[in-house]
Amino acid sequence: MHRDQLWAVDALQALGHETRLSVFRLLVKAGPDGLMAGEIAQACSVPASTMSHHLGNLERAGLATSQRESRVIRYRADYGGMRGLLAFLMEDCCQGDPFLCADFSEIAACNS
Repeated sequence: MHRDQLWAVDALQALGHETRLSVFRLLVKAGPDGLMAGEIAQACSVPASTMSHHLGNLERAGLATSQRESRVIRYRADYGGMRGLLAFLMEDCCQGDPFLCADFSEIAACNS
């Protein structure tokens, strides 16, 4: 299996859990400022220790980044990882027919 495909499997597996998908969407919505780990746990009604596990999975999958700020950790969506996953999924879309893939291409190009 190609390295990009293995990475995509890991990323999709991370997003395949309801809580992690919700967290990822929350981080994407938060934009470049991201959110503190505690804010994410509270927004998702998940205990902090459980949320830490989910955030770690997203980070290892290349879909989130973290930054320690004093005593707290701020998480952000990794837009490069998101673009990479979308680009991988769309790589061979519709055999390159621009009329069939136009809408998808715009989505994959977001934030570029």
